[in-house]
Amino acid sequence: MNADKKLMPPEIIDAFKKITGSQYIFLDHEDLERYSHDETELLHFMPEVVLKPRSSQEISAIFILCNENKIPVTPRGAGTGLSGGALPHLGGVVISTERMNSIINIDERNLQVITEPGVITEVLQNAVKEKGLFYPPDPSSRGSCFIGGNVAENSGGPKAVKYGVVKDYVINLEVVLPTGEIIWTGANVLKNSTGYNLTQLMVGSEGTLGIVTRIVLKLIPLPMYELLMLVPFKSLEKASEAVSAIFRAGYTPSALELIEIDALKIVSKFVESNAVPLTDDTVAHLIIEVDGNHEETLMKEMEAISELLASFDCGEIYFADNATQKAELWKLRRRVAEAVKLDGYTIEEDTVVPRAELPALIIGVKALGRQFGFKAVCYGHAGDGNLHIRIKKEGTTNSQDDPEMIRSLRALFQLVKSLGGTISGEHGIGLVQKSYMDIVFDKTNLEIMKGIKKIFDPNNILNAGKIFD
Repeated sequence: MNADKKLMPPEIIDAFKKITGSQYIFLDHEDLERYSHDETELLHFMPEVVLKPRSSQEISAIFILCNENKIPVTPRGAGTGLSGGALPHLGGVVISTERMNSIINIDERNLQVITEPGVITEVLQNAVKEKGLFYPPDPSSRGSCFIGGNVAENSGGPKAVKYGVVKDYVINLEVVLPTGEIIWTGANVLKNSTGYNLTQLMVGSEGTLGIVTRIVLKLIPLPMYELLMLVPFKSLEKASEAVSAIFRAGYTPSALELIEIDALKIVSKFVESNAVPLTDDTVAHLIIEVDGNHEETLMKEMEAISELLASFDCGEIYFADNATQKAELWKLRRRVAEAVKLDGYTIEEDTVVPRAELPALIIGVKALGRQFGFKAVCYGHAGDGNLHIRIKKEGTTNSQDDPEMIRSLRALFQLVKSLGGTISGEHGIGLVQKSYMDIVFDKTNLEIMKGIKKIFDPNNILNAGKIFD
């Protein structure tokens, strides 16, 4: 898509080699192709060079060189993003954090961990788990995504409904700014009212303000028990209505996920699983998990929730009796996005509405599908109103080039806004949703954001053209 970009000058390439070492600069077409895409739709943009620095000092030197020569820079973690944040659509340089993959310190006294950004999220979770500690944010790609990317996108996951998202655990950050300065955004303390909160400004900024090179995260004690159940429903609307009812009744599950039956059929076939009975009268399932330190209390809570759900026309409830059954259910949920994308549902939107408005959103999505001629499957974090909508339209593989798809997405996001929601809950805006920002923000909001970007990145070299132009 950007084959017309001019080649990087040889003297710049030589300067990069001196910074990272020649073995960590990549110029071959095969290597560049790996970094031309992430998990966003079916979009590809070739970079001119990929660099893999090992330290914040190396990133600083790269930035100084790129800033002086106005070379576009795209930061990249594991490439699991779904909004195009790591796509080098302007060519230039990709900075990969793959080599910055050390857990520096697990502080058991203060319940904190200091990590580099290239650590895989699940690796970090398992490392602190060995010490009886818990880092809850768990995106579906946790087995491959990097913690730095999670910070950039303010990721969530199933456990966000009870424990919150990444921003609720980030205490302090080391950041390299596009002009080359290296700063810490705060202090390693739980309370901080000292000046502007630069830490939280960086979280969710999608790699447009700086590259995070050290992350200080809060930890909590690991819950001793988890109980899980799967609840089938004969009505998609009833399933979503039941979600709000659970919370109104005073229960806070550690996860509450919705999967539409079409999505469940696709992923069950994809992973060759028979864990969930797929009956003709079922249209959706809820996965409900509770956790804590008292198993008997949790069992009573699950029983009470199951009694409550009986009034929402649910089918026979399936209780996962052991770790294997729990793992099988979570495997189905976590691999839905991968499975439905391969089945042709290549366009994903990450909408979020107030929890009680979830039924109206689902009804609206189906109506828009009929109006604009697309198929949609819905799944996601129903417990916090965050619905992932996967779209398949004959002849359309992405949301960028089809005027009818653009009109349908604008209608979808206007519906979301009318329900009190917004256009991204955890995937970010990136490249694919930036043209819809006017639906949820007025001109003043956008100008403030652009002003912040200008202060951090005066030459607009870092992830330019993401979030807004």
